[in-house]
Amino acid sequence: MNDFEIVDRRFAHYILENAPLEELAGGFRWIEGPVWMGDANCLLFQDLPRDRTMRWIEDAGISVYRSPSGYANGQARDRQGRLISCSHRERCLFRTEWDGSLTRLVDRHEGKPLNAPNDVVVKSNGSIWFTDPLYGIQNDYEGGRQLSEQPPALYRFDPQSGHIAIAAGDFDGPNGLAFSPDETRLYVSETGDQTTDAPRQYIRVFDVAAGDRLFGGEVFHKIEPGYADGLCVDEDGNIWSSAADGVHCIAPGGELLGKILVPHRVSNLTFGGFARNRLFIGGSHTLYAVFLNRRGATWP
Repeated sequence: MNDFEIVDRRFAHYILENAPLEELAGGFRWIEGPVWMGDANCLLFQDLPRDRTMRWIEDAGISVYRSPSGYANGQARDRQGRLISCSHRERCLFRTEWDGSLTRLVDRHEGKPLNAPNDVVVKSNGSIWFTDPLYGIQNDYEGGRQLSEQPPALYRFDPQSGHIAIAAGDFDGPNGLAFSPDETRLYVSETGDQTTDAPRQYIRVFDVAAGDRLFGGEVFHKIEPGYADGLCVDEDGNIWSSAADGVHCIAPGGELLGKILVPHRVSNLTFGGFARNRLFIGGSHTLYAVFLNRRGATWP
């Protein structure tokens, strides 16, 4: 049980005693954007600084899915199962069609280029929500230095009409995001302006009202040590967040339930596998996974 730290007794029920943390593959520069492709029985994720999307298959190992990737970061699947990706280099969202071709979905807001779309989720009504901090255009390591023309923001995009709108603009550095299972709440990581000495870093929660309007946005939880980057949610509404010492499990009420201890700082994570009970974890340059007694959320 050295892979886990139980803070609240509820967390003990999420752990399978004979299912330790597994190392699946290593040698990457920085892992981002894991997404489970159930129909292909594989995990896609980014080796971001190497500008490539990787594929992991049980018993087959690692292969390159796409290179170059446009310095892609966050990924999600839409309601038709197509892959939606965030590109730092191209400063856009793009979609992989069934024939393998790429469609640029959106790259501007009010006529100005986006910054560097970071992470993305798709709501059950088909709307695409994504964060747009400056990180991917602030250096040459994860996309290339470019000039920002607008402040960081959380966006909602309608792929049917092509309409894009700011869902929340009071962020310094919006990052990972995830809806609650019933889609009445939206959790967003604020990783802050990292050029300052004391950036704002915590998870915020918004209420989602009719018409996809957001209300609230108060601080939900502060990760320690480190800060929240990637987020995902399980069937009970618990939030699983990246942290400096691994993965933290947080109850819907904001209480820390427990931790999965990972040897390296965690960037992002997602549920997958046949029963969606396997948590895939990007630990810096190493890909990990652990089976849990909980399933990832499925949306209406």
